[in-house]
Amino acid sequence: MLGFSSFLSQLNGLFGGEELNPSSPWMWVSIVSLAIIPFFMMYAQKLQSRVILGEISKSLAKLKTMREHARKEAIDYIKTAIKMSSTTLSDPAVGVDRFLEYFTILPVDLDPNGLVRKLDHVMRTRDDRVRAEIKKLCLGAGDKEISKIENILEAATALNLIYKVVRHYYLMGKRTTSMFILVQLQMVMPLLLEEAEALQKAISAFKHGQPIGDGIGPMIVGKMMFGKEKKIAAKETIYSEDEYKGRKLYLLKAEGPAGTVGRPGEAISRLVGDMGIKIDTVIMIDAALKLEGEKTGDVAEGIGAAIGGIGVEKYQVEEVATRFSIPIYAVIVKQSVQDAITIMRKEIADAFEKVTNTVYSVIEDRTSEGQSVMVIGIGNTIGVGQ
Repeated sequence: MLGFSSFLSQLNGLFGGEELNPSSPWMWVSIVSLAIIPFFMMYAQKLQSRVILGEISKSLAKLKTMREHARKEAIDYIKTAIKMSSTTLSDPAVGVDRFLEYFTILPVDLDPNGLVRKLDHVMRTRDDRVRAEIKKLCLGAGDKEISKIENILEAATALNLIYKVVRHYYLMGKRTTSMFILVQLQMVMPLLLEEAEALQKAISAFKHGQPIGDGIGPMIVGKMMFGKEKKIAAKETIYSEDEYKGRKLYLLKAEGPAGTVGRPGEAISRLVGDMGIKIDTVIMIDAALKLEGEKTGDVAEGIGAAIGGIGVEKYQVEEVATRFSIPIYAVIVKQSVQDAITIMRKEIADAFEKVTNTVYSVIEDRTSEGQSVMVIGIGNTIGVGQ
């Protein structure tokens, strides 16, 4: 009893010297609260880890479902859209699973000299190998169907990679109970889920050959070259010639309606460098990532090579422009990552006229009669003709 009396006296001092009644419920609430504090000091991090692991586990389950759904979509499309011949693999699932694990090792960048050339070689080899594997998987399929399947498998591969990376850090955080790993994974998980959902929706657009948000550039240039003679500029890349208010126009885009981005860098190098076509100005039209708060479909004008990717095509365009002192102007249509790879939204399609007028305005303001202008539509031409 002496010890308990001493404890009560300490509590009495802690609560301002007021007399504490042992029969008062508030006193016992205070005692329990003080007893819980050391418990949380020792186990709060473990409890928080459990909560975070539970949240990540649910998200991981969603990613797994998306990954399996994308795989099934790819297999079903190959089975139904492609007429399976006797020489075609009896079970396309084997080829699809092999494709999902396909990887590319980028060249060493310790010595930057010639790095872009190495990147170009590696990516061209990869593209040729992927296309060859798909043709082997679907013998007799046309180029349009091959491009559809390639885009579907690319989306499925990206989903597979997202799932595997998230699973890796989830299991690592679970095994080591490291709060640093788990908290970082928890913070980026909403963004990863958004990207995964966009990839899943993109598969539907690729299956039906519908234009996506990224195709706004080729769509505009395709309309400009409608009814004109098309010539090959590079692999899967075409160009046409036109006139506008005394200016010579060279219209360049990837060849549609197959799902490809073409090789605009190689095309401009061939036309300007090898064929000796004199170009005074280059105008590039492309989709661009919008910032939060900006409206989808907003149009902006700037300077520089508007083209994404790992940088090979951009380098080639800039190299030619620098060598021949050609100014590059850019017209972009703002959209999110999700908008760019899913079916083209109305807001993006409605920007068609505004972008076209902006391009003609740049031609009138930045060039004079007798000069030549190259207008390049950058983006995936799935569902976009010319």
